[in-house]
Amino acid sequence: MARRPFRRERTVADRHLDITIGRHVVYENANIEVIARGVCVVDGHVLLCHGKGAELSYLPGGHIEFRETARQALTREIREELGRDSTAGRFLGCCEHAFVQKGIPRAEINLVFELTIPGLDPNQPVAAAEAWIGFRWHPLHTLRDAGLEPAPLCDALAEWLRNPGGHVVSGDAWRQP
Repeated sequence: MARRPFRRERTVADRHLDITIGRHVVYENANIEVIARGVCVVDGHVLLCHGKGAELSYLPGGHIEFRETARQALTREIREELGRDSTAGRFLGCCEHAFVQKGIPRAEINLVFELTIPGLDPNQPVAAAEAWIGFRWHPLHTLRDAGLEPAPLCDALAEWLRNPGGHVVSGDAWRQP
């Protein structure tokens, strides 16, 4: 007897957004992004990224592409965004973050690594290789003042640098049990 793949019971609202490809159902309404982020600390300052004109900042990095590990994605993104080589080091932790963007619930799974980028100095501006993005240094001990998102990383990063393997869940768009 052939095994049937396990499927959870889906609601009518869920089903209308699904697309069937062959025998596989793709859940188009998932809106979950998997992102590799790096913590580059030099002389007590952490490198932060921001969209030009944006108030919020985030850790450098970006989306993990198919057939790419999180570390590979992080070093690729740094090369694209900064035009520099880098090394993704220890895995520090995971931040699951859910939010509403333009009325649409979204979620990120942020995989956070130590990041080394040779030649950077917190006393010097960091030039971006892409026009839409900017970088700045911020003291690690005052991250709450930096507008860092996801916000729980403000407290988690210092602890994760001492004791890697942390996990935080944040945001108000997660479905409540």
